[in-house]
Amino acid sequence: MTIASAATSTRLAEIAGPANVISDPVQLAACAIGAQIPAAAVRPGSSDEVAEIVRFAAAEKLAVVPLGAKTKLSMGLPPARFDLALDMTRLDRMSAYDPGDLTLSVEPGIPLARLAGILAGHRQFVPLAVPFASRATAGGTIAAGIDSPLRQYYGTARDFVLGMEFVTGDGVAAKSGGRVVKNVSGYDLHKLMIGALGTLGVITRINFRTFPLPAAMLAFTAAFPSAAQAIDLRHRVAQSPLRPLTVEILAPGAVEMLSSDIAARIQARPAPADSFPKGQWIFTASFAGNEKVLDRYKRDLTQMAEQSTGNGAANCAIYGDVKIPDAFPRQREFAAIALESSPAATILKLSVLPTRMENLLAAVAAAAQAAELRWAAMARGLGIVYAALLPETRDEAARRAVAEAVSKIVAACATMDANASVPWCPVEWKSTLPVWGLERGDFEQMRKLKKMFDPAGTLSPGRFAGGI
Repeated sequence: MTIASAATSTRLAEIAGPANVISDPVQLAACAIGAQIPAAAVRPGSSDEVAEIVRFAAAEKLAVVPLGAKTKLSMGLPPARFDLALDMTRLDRMSAYDPGDLTLSVEPGIPLARLAGILAGHRQFVPLAVPFASRATAGGTIAAGIDSPLRQYYGTARDFVLGMEFVTGDGVAAKSGGRVVKNVSGYDLHKLMIGALGTLGVITRINFRTFPLPAAMLAFTAAFPSAAQAIDLRHRVAQSPLRPLTVEILAPGAVEMLSSDIAARIQARPAPADSFPKGQWIFTASFAGNEKVLDRYKRDLTQMAEQSTGNGAANCAIYGDVKIPDAFPRQREFAAIALESSPAATILKLSVLPTRMENLLAAVAAAAQAAELRWAAMARGLGIVYAALLPETRDEAARRAVAEAVSKIVAACATMDANASVPWCPVEWKSTLPVWGLERGDFEQMRKLKKMFDPAGTLSPGRFAGGI
């Protein structure tokens, strides 16, 4: 950590106002990423102020990390340098909203919970049912690239973010896309900002497509003694005319974790079922429509679940009075709950073809059991698997056990043409774990993009793959 010079503090105060420059050590410690604590923090109040701050930082060779509610600062690699925290929470306004056109423009610091409340008044929503939902901001969620259970039906942010405004590493204000659904002008450069953790630009405005809230929604669960049966039901649903909003499968360890007291503290509202049967693999889905459509879902899902057991019997349940976007709120908070369930929780994100999901889950189980680690897994219907390794300690023995299990899981992914990354783990373990997965063939293109958007390495240096 370096100490902010008087000249630096004075210049930041000239740009954002003295009240918005932070030098208090306690407040700065809350912005820490691992052992890296910024020398100062500044809260800009406009996109112009953001651009001016970044230009100043680039000229003074200061490393800047944008942040919001700080719920996802532990993702990615620690920055190589961290001089200035750019706190975006003052930029929390709704810039434009046209309910008739289903379009919305917001500043990055707006909390998702507040945004959801505004849209609900117009019977609309943005499908960002992400972890840390009560505190997360729109900008931090998009910059982190966290997906949602609703990607089953609505896709990811790449599908409903229509455009952005952002500031590049040399302080240039730029924009990409537009504020209408059928915008076709230019390149979709804004999509590069999704999941880049602020390494390419500082997001100052996001244009979303919004969606109508369903008039009625139900949730469905089925319990099975094996992963194969739960995944077989997933395949039957995928091959049917049904289009659920969410599809997720919980391993027995995840069922136990999401039923714990820790889970209740993080998300008081349980799943529609008061509890899932322990020791079982749980298939969950939510669906919406009119009364006729809902009746078909109930009938067809129950029949398919019975077929998946092979003997005509299935432990199924259907629940009404559930609300989009989070029919299963504790599943939405899987990562947040896992991080509180172990002193050294390590969460992998695995992407695989759904037809290979059973093999991948078997590999996760084998690797965790060989390392004598408690584990939990949640698989989304499109082939995204979150696997949490939950050691009881945070010592060197635990690190070796986790590293061994991660190595085996990543090796298994390589044989299945699957991708693996480690979004969350203890910061002191990041240097020994494949945080961004194995080296990719397109790394040179990624490095060139970083140089183009951030020539001096001002923005979040070192946080992305390969230390860019």
